[in-house]
Amino acid sequence: MSSTHVDLSKRHAETPCFSPEKLAEAQKLMSLYPEGKHKSALIRILHMAEEEFGGWLSIETMDYVAGIVNIEPIEVYEVASFYTMFNLDPVGNYVFEVCRTGPCMLVGSDNLISYIENKLDIKVGETTKDGMFTLKTAECLGACGYAPMLQCGKKYHEHLTNEKVDELIAAYRSGELPK
Repeated sequence: MSSTHVDLSKRHAETPCFSPEKLAEAQKLMSLYPEGKHKSALIRILHMAEEEFGGWLSIETMDYVAGIVNIEPIEVYEVASFYTMFNLDPVGNYVFEVCRTGPCMLVGSDNLISYIENKLDIKVGETTKDGMFTLKTAECLGACGYAPMLQCGKKYHEHLTNEKVDELIAAYRSGELPK
């Protein structure tokens, strides 16, 4: 999925353009910083772009953001490709990010990743054929005491077992967001 290399073949069919409300929000964010320091709003504006344009950042989207912030496109690519929170490829409706750092690994995150891969018939970085789920790994989601865990959107799912993963998948498939 996200890597340090920006694949220029990944493109949106049309040129992105924020709604007037989103554009006003981006301009308001930039106004919080001194002249010449608008780049400080870049991460939040990239999040807005992902929300507005299908959950991922195409080259056109990143170029559009660069124009808004008045920086070079490469500066946007550098930020978007550095942080794993950004998707540089299309993703499913639900992105499962499984923590794989030491504490999670010690209590079974590798097994959990393998189980999810088999259950969804995808590998890390792939999306299910129905476009419902994407599986990613993450470095430290800050829930070491609750491992193994995964993040889906803004929701953490902790102390996971294969059975709990089955319940999560079923809940997301049915459109019921797990509690």
